[in-house]
Amino acid sequence: MQMAWTNFCYAIVIDENGVFRSIEQLGDVDGTQLLTFRPEERTSAPVPHCLGDNGAYVLGLKDVKPDKPDKPFDFQKEMESNKKNFSAFVKDVKGLSEALPNNKNVRAIGRFYQSYGIETVKQMSQDVNWDGLCKSLSKNMTFRIFGETTLAASDQQVIKHKIDTASNENKEAICLITGQKAKPVNTTYSTFILGGKSNAKLVSFQVSSGYDSYGKRQGQNAPVSDEAEFKYTTALLSMLSKGSRNKFIIGNRTFLFWASKDDEAGRQAEESILNMFGFTEQEDDPNRNIEQVRKTFNAIYSGSLRTSLDDKFYILGLAPNSARIAVTYWSELPLKDFAARILRHFEDMEIADTRKEKKPYMGLRSILAAVTLGGKSSDATPNLPESVVKSIFQSLPYPYTLFAGCIRRIRAEQSLNITRAAIIKAYLNRQQNDNQKKIEVMLDKENTNQGYLCGRLFAVLDKIQEEANNQHSIRERYMNSASSTPAAVFSTILNLSYHHLEKLNEGRKIWFEKLKQEIVDKISPDGFPAHLDLQDQGRFFVGYYQQTQWFYTKKEE
Repeated sequence: MQMAWTNFCYAIVIDENGVFRSIEQLGDVDGTQLLTFRPEERTSAPVPHCLGDNGAYVLGLKDVKPDKPDKPFDFQKEMESNKKNFSAFVKDVKGLSEALPNNKNVRAIGRFYQSYGIETVKQMSQDVNWDGLCKSLSKNMTFRIFGETTLAASDQQVIKHKIDTASNENKEAICLITGQKAKPVNTTYSTFILGGKSNAKLVSFQVSSGYDSYGKRQGQNAPVSDEAEFKYTTALLSMLSKGSRNKFIIGNRTFLFWASKDDEAGRQAEESILNMFGFTEQEDDPNRNIEQVRKTFNAIYSGSLRTSLDDKFYILGLAPNSARIAVTYWSELPLKDFAARILRHFEDMEIADTRKEKKPYMGLRSILAAVTLGGKSSDATPNLPESVVKSIFQSLPYPYTLFAGCIRRIRAEQSLNITRAAIIKAYLNRQQNDNQKKIEVMLDKENTNQGYLCGRLFAVLDKIQEEANNQHSIRERYMNSASSTPAAVFSTILNLSYHHLEKLNEGRKIWFEKLKQEIVDKISPDGFPAHLDLQDQGRFFVGYYQQTQWFYTKKEE
């Protein structure tokens, strides 16, 4: 096919005799897209594009500065410095004029270059769009004949001629993508991703590096037809484009996602993934649509948003790698199965919430912010965001670094919020440990894990002090040691609680004593544990959190 969608920002309007008429801005800031001929990619040698290119090729202008009264701009010097690229473009136009003498666009552009010079440039500089053109000389521009609606770069006769005369001496081979016999491409088109080189490719073939087997060079070793290459590179470029709703970026990883069918379920699934993972630090509230994400995937999974067995959801993870693009992740699942994995994440992260404004806490940004200093998600350790994303997409255990980071922030800040408690619950419940009881959403009075019980008891003692003295010195002084070495501190804080209870009324005092005794009765007969491992420390914090939330939950008489 050797064609590609290309953005053009300006058109030089000329008449049929090649006389300059005006400069026309195309589309918005990014211009307008045209399907045009795709030439070989540039290296050090100039390679002109088809009847349109950047300013250095089309006008011989690359770095034009506005005139000053005391120092007029030297157009002659500027055009001389870009002579190599400009001459290549003019030569290409001349070759087209000889091959297609009756083509209106080619004939007019050829005549334009016959009289093009400093005087023409000065005439152009009087146009109202001249300043905008000068600021966009690095972008593509083309030509349009006055009175015509089509642009020269999309002239079908010229494109067909370019394709027919393009050098492709490869013999036909079976395309690895379509399975059909066709001439393979030598090289594939560049697909730029964040952090990579501008000419990086998803599929590339290096010369003289062990791949030139049996006399086959470059793309002949792994045949991909023109048509297949055009389709996949066009799709990639579309999803990688600015403003795309089918990508999110985490660190130096770019994730692309799409549904197999463009129906209501597919569109809502795509939008939900963008809401859940695509964010920037500048957004006011990137989590505002998280609850809608849950509803969407619940509708897909339950069948209220209709799908078929053939509907699939795809996710592609890309990373820059020298002159290539590396595939770091690939997932292809039925849409309903994918919805089940997202819903499992919501289920694992769900925990008691007594806040009046129940703000979402299950989005990626909230999770990362909970384990970083200052709550800035961009400061998360390099591989953590990607690991969390893969855990959600594949229903794998959450990364240990997420759990350990959460425990570390709780200890450092003496702060246990809902997101941190949810992370610990989700991490522990995904660990395959048949000896430990699964942590419930609400307070579980049947859970006899010693770490969980110690956390519950600590919450009770903290609550007693709060009601007696309106302070939390027990939490501030003893929480870290109580969560790691309970035996060393619980005798002390239990004794303190007796003094605090004396300040409460009799009914409240009896209620707290019963609650304390209910928990202590389940502690091991050998006494409080001398040491809790990191997982049981996590259970301590969940027990503390759920018991604290229980105090603010309305009880039935």
